[in-house]
Amino acid sequence: MDKNFRRGLILEHYQNPRNKGLVEDDSYHLVDMNNESCIDEVKVQIKIEDNILKDIHFDGEACAICTSSSSIMVETLLGKTVEEAITILKNFANMIDEKEYDADILEQAVVYDDIYKQPNRKKCALLPWWGVEKILGELENHDATH
Repeated sequence: MDKNFRRGLILEHYQNPRNKGLVEDDSYHLVDMNNESCIDEVKVQIKIEDNILKDIHFDGEACAICTSSSSIMVETLLGKTVEEAITILKNFANMIDEKEYDADILEQAVVYDDIYKQPNRKKCALLPWWGVEKILGELENHDATH
């Protein structure tokens, strides 16, 4: 990926993040994520209807990488089924960890494909994605017990 395109996309999502700001609605699932190694603290909120991620919001204090990753994550996961989202989450984590992944399903999120070169920034990129993973995991565990 072209370095200038990569930088521009990250900057665009940092300066104009999609769906930043939480909504007051009890039908959303909320998780609060923070990175002990820096200032990043992100709340992620998801509304799931009929097994589809209908709406995703985030808010908090975060660096440029975490904020842009949150925004790109929103655009990538919105409208996906829970199963599709789980597959995308696994592929994103694999990409960050330099493991095998499917770039096609990651859409714009492939912009972080070289973040491994800055190990201290990996958590910044992963934090909001971990939030979604945590929510989906809790829902899966809740469904299994009911």
